[in-house]
Amino acid sequence: MTRNLFQSDWATPMLVALTIGLLISLFNPAFLATFNLQVLLEAVSINVLIALSQMVIIAIGQMNLSVGALGGLAAVVFAGLMEVFGLPPALAGALALGVGLAGGLFNGVLIGMTGISAFVITLATLSIFKGLNLAITQAQPFYEIPDAVKSFGNETLFGPFPIILVPAAVIVVLMVVFFNRIPVGRWLLAVGGNAHSAELSGISITRTVIVAHCLSGVLAASAGILLVARLQLGQPTIGDDWLIMSFAAPIIGGAILSGGHVSTVATVFGVLIVAQITQALVLFHIDPFFVQVVLGLMILAAVGANQLRDLRLQRAPQE
Repeated sequence: MTRNLFQSDWATPMLVALTIGLLISLFNPAFLATFNLQVLLEAVSINVLIALSQMVIIAIGQMNLSVGALGGLAAVVFAGLMEVFGLPPALAGALALGVGLAGGLFNGVLIGMTGISAFVITLATLSIFKGLNLAITQAQPFYEIPDAVKSFGNETLFGPFPIILVPAAVIVVLMVVFFNRIPVGRWLLAVGGNAHSAELSGISITRTVIVAHCLSGVLAASAGILLVARLQLGQPTIGDDWLIMSFAAPIIGGAILSGGHVSTVATVFGVLIVAQITQALVLFHIDPFFVQVVLGLMILAAVGANQLRDLRLQRAPQE
């Protein structure tokens, strides 16, 4: 059983995350302080949804450059509906998720029906979603967020565990089930692995692409909603810095950019690794802009490691 555990996709990212946490705590015990752990878990709660929104697109061998713009649009819709129209948070949240679903559907239909590269389509829709964001907000934040939403985004259940960790954890479990137990989840991986073979086996490529992008949109919108609760305002810049994070965590978790192989649990540990490094830079008073440099290097290292793993797998039968 232990051997099977360490052969899992998420074993290496888990060990790396634990090692990084141990090293940081040895050099700076403040890392394990309750407040610092709370901040870390709040970042993980939101960033894991951002990462998963990109992971489902990587699963089919595509990329979604509009993740941040769509999540930001859903965020300002959520905040705006509560401030301008006085809608209750639950209804505003449902409508914001609907915006994410509609945006994902728009991406999926354009890509699936036209055959144009997802890179080109989502680059265009990034501009569209961002333009709608600015049109709605006039580049000004929505400040009137209900106290219940603020409490949800900033209070803890017990100890350092924030309330927003609960919906994030539920979504992670659902995604694990989706890719391992639900046929549609397996179809995404089949299309990413070999689209021609998947089509010959009766899987609709167009429908699968649409499903992936719809799911990506809903996950991005979920991240936007949680971030509004965390920040206590509907900031029009929400989502502007999501793109690198959305790729970094799945790739660190072993996702193959050409599609066909992703791991939800490994992606969660990828998010934790990035969050720990970010916290370490703050604790050791290193320029926070250096985070972008570290993320870039980590992506390069993870892609290189994945390439080496693929080469070993290709050579194994010959040896």
